[in-house]
Amino acid sequence: MKVLVTGGAGFIASHVVDALLDADYQVVVVDDLSTGRAANVNPRATFVQMDIRDSRLAEVFAAERPDFVNHHAAQMDVRRSIVDPVFDASVNVLGSINVLECARAAGVKRIVYISTGGAAYGEPEYLPCDESHPVNPICQYGASKHTVEHYLFMYQANYGLNYTVLRYANVYGPRQDPHGEAGVVAIFIGQMLRGDPVVINGDGEQVRDFVYVGDCARANLLALTAGRNGIFNLGSGRGTSVNEIYRGLKDLTAYRNEARHGPPKLGETRAIYLDAAKAGRELGWTPAVSLDAGLAATVDYFRTHESTRPVGVP
Repeated sequence: MKVLVTGGAGFIASHVVDALLDADYQVVVVDDLSTGRAANVNPRATFVQMDIRDSRLAEVFAAERPDFVNHHAAQMDVRRSIVDPVFDASVNVLGSINVLECARAAGVKRIVYISTGGAAYGEPEYLPCDESHPVNPICQYGASKHTVEHYLFMYQANYGLNYTVLRYANVYGPRQDPHGEAGVVAIFIGQMLRGDPVVINGDGEQVRDFVYVGDCARANLLALTAGRNGIFNLGSGRGTSVNEIYRGLKDLTAYRNEARHGPPKLGETRAIYLDAAKAGRELGWTPAVSLDAGLAATVDYFRTHESTRPVGVP
């Protein structure tokens, strides 16, 4: 069986590619390397460098005839989505429609689509958020990612194209880029290991749900054969503040300086964490890596792979 993974050179999807290959799937990676790294692509996978908006994507599908699609490729920078919402929608909505059209024409059995639980729900009406929580995003990224969920429903109803949606919480772990727009864990580790100042946006009491990348990769594998036409949160079910993350990483890295506080980010939800009980019931998935263990493993990775890489070098 063959899986085409969009964005497979990226942080999370490259771990998914590894898991698929280890489970004896054939894998084709499509990535334009705008944010992903060629070094992340497993050499056992077939690699095609291409933007998901490219009309030639249909030729890739026709040549490879994948049984499944794992759709990770996205514009994922919340701040860029606010500054340039047209670009955000171009990649996340129009690019995804191109993927859906190619999948429909190629007779793909199922699409695993990566959505967002952290940005789609907006300011929560209750916590933890389950999949029935109202979707009221307060940033363009959350809106564009959620929009594709409606297209998936329509393509299934009209064309029989099955899907599974995974709504991620805040994913962290090895291979996350510590430079520029990235998760707070990667940014803090990179700054701490270089001895740079650490800047916390706002007061640091923002609460997030942190889930380890290896756990997410395992969920993607399960989603190929379970949870058909369902939507599933992936998270730990508990909230952790940015200040707590800072203190934990400070201890792990032996960072000696105190953090600075900057202005809060526009479009940022104050507190959110996810109820992933449905994924447990229908996918057989629960997070296996504790936050303490995951942070320690991530710091170990960054010490050997990232700390000496200059800023701006891919």
